[in-house]
Amino acid sequence: MTVVAQTEFSAAPPLDFLAVARELGPKFAERARLADDDDTFVSENYHELRASGLVEAGVPADLGGGGADIAELCGVIRELARHCGSTALAFAMHTHQVAIPAWRWTHQQAAPVVPLLKRVAAERIILLSSGGSDWIEGSGKAERVEGGYKITARKVFTSGSPSGDLLMTGAVLEGEPDGPQVLHFGVPMNSGHVSISPTWKALGMRGTGSNDVMIEGHFVPEAAVALRRKQGEWHMLFHIISMVALPIIYAAYLGVAEHARDIALGLAKRRAADPHTVMLVGQMETELRAAQYALASMIATAQRGTPSPESTNESIIGRSLVGRHAIAAVGFAMEAAGGAGFFRDNGLERCFRDIQGARYHPMRGGPQQEFSGRLALGLDTARTF
Repeated sequence: MTVVAQTEFSAAPPLDFLAVARELGPKFAERARLADDDDTFVSENYHELRASGLVEAGVPADLGGGGADIAELCGVIRELARHCGSTALAFAMHTHQVAIPAWRWTHQQAAPVVPLLKRVAAERIILLSSGGSDWIEGSGKAERVEGGYKITARKVFTSGSPSGDLLMTGAVLEGEPDGPQVLHFGVPMNSGHVSISPTWKALGMRGTGSNDVMIEGHFVPEAAVALRRKQGEWHMLFHIISMVALPIIYAAYLGVAEHARDIALGLAKRRAADPHTVMLVGQMETELRAAQYALASMIATAQRGTPSPESTNESIIGRSLVGRHAIAAVGFAMEAAGGAGFFRDNGLERCFRDIQGARYHPMRGGPQQEFSGRLALGLDTARTF
């Protein structure tokens, strides 16, 4: 009798996503200046991101992805930002668009997100977000036609647009009995009714490819509408978005600030230490630590996994604090570096320009403070901010 030995097969070990980001980082850093100088999208970096396994990192393992949690995803974006802020911020937009349906798959069993997540894992498609330009009000026009809707819209600040495969967006449907509705759906970037308007000529984050995406008559079938909600009113989805997306996005700005700190220390150490420089470095360290603490709090809120006005409040306060203290830290880095920080070759001035983008993501300071104040006073928060 012949006995055939049984061979045991085991699944490939999970990727160390942070290690992957660290390995990619130096190559990204080499290209960062060119992208910044020429306002060119970081396309080579995106090619390497697709090949690395990071595109599908946030997809649950049961659906073919890497199963990374929010803390791991923030760590990846933060590390990438230490090498190229533009790559980190643009990729954060894809990453959070994966993390949101992944959260819903875990916590909302009926959520219709499995096909999207499986596509990301199997095809490594890049998701784009128009959330920063839409937020609660939405934008664009949805017109009823047979079987669905014709969409006309201009979606600004669409980071990663040159390499995107699917734009996660929405449009406003007027004339409904309960008032205007915002419809949410995906639009393939290869649609004949979609084009990119190369508008991205910005102060900082110049390599993100955050161009305007034009949608002119694209048809969305009724069955492809993932969600509809009242325009101008908070929906539970936005509590999920605030909880999951904001820490991932602001991890990019923290990484930029941490990189600025390292550059500034290197430049300051070339000179004899004087009391003023020591004080500036101490102020930089204090502001940076505050930003780090705020991001950690945002991640902790996301890991608790309880979307609500209260969790949104924690997230948007954290967003304000990370932005405020990261911007301040980079300002002190510029001063601590002395005149050397003013030279573009040293890279610090790019950090100074890139960090300014932290001012502009929703919810900005005024709306955040109004939301937080109304919640503290027990007033209604279910309206536009």
